[in-house]
Amino acid sequence: MMLKKRLITAAIGLPLLILLIFKGGQVLFSIFIGVLSVITIWEYFRIIYLDDHRAGKGFMLFFAYLIALGIVWAAYAKNFEAMVWLLLLNLIVSGMASLWLFRSDPSAPIILSKQVLGIVYIPLFLSFLVLIRNGIDGIFWVFSLIVIVFVGDSGAYFIGSGFGKHKLSPIISPGKTIEGAIAGLVTSVLAGLIVKLLFFPYLPWGMDILFFLVIGIFAQVGDLFESEFKRYAHIKDSGEVLPGHGGFLDRLDALMFAAPVAYFFIYYVF
Repeated sequence: MMLKKRLITAAIGLPLLILLIFKGGQVLFSIFIGVLSVITIWEYFRIIYLDDHRAGKGFMLFFAYLIALGIVWAAYAKNFEAMVWLLLLNLIVSGMASLWLFRSDPSAPIILSKQVLGIVYIPLFLSFLVLIRNGIDGIFWVFSLIVIVFVGDSGAYFIGSGFGKHKLSPIISPGKTIEGAIAGLVTSVLAGLIVKLLFFPYLPWGMDILFFLVIGIFAQVGDLFESEFKRYAHIKDSGEVLPGHGGFLDRLDALMFAAPVAYFFIYYVF
């Protein structure tokens, strides 16, 4: 049943995503990433704060949504300076809010640190997809990155579920296996080789393979990183929006870690 739900969700969502990447244009794609950022950071807050409803924290969360949209907008405008200033503005304003909250709750610095981490982890990392999309050959780079990450994730899931026997990190993610992780890296590289032949035949093979391998590694690290939060909250999924996949944070965790790494390779290595 779980596999059936995953396949149905993928069959509906992937064609829409591909259409958005190739035909949506820069503005629509940036709006899409902005909406994803807000939804995903909401899931993150739901996990990390559990049932904490303190008023002072509520302001920090509301401000985080505004900053998230601002960061994505700055990425659309290719304004790195604005992205940095928005991160600083969030820390300053939310830090001021924590001073007020500290009067009644000495854990205010911890609440603040979780919010600041969420801003870097989700909207900032996702904004690199916008930066890549709006750059040279951006459409093909974003499509390639998504294919490499999602195919690697699927390879790890299917091989790990069917043949995995050795646990990769039983404390953080009991379902993941070493066999699945290796299969994920192999399928990431194979998927990368296919998109290279289609879109980037002029790039050097050695550097390309390194790129695909590094993307696969960081994607799996991102997956495990998100699993830490779920173990902390004692939940299986970040949400139930995507049948068979959980929430958006479950689906985007690998991509969020891979996107900044991909940007580095695209603009500073190739």
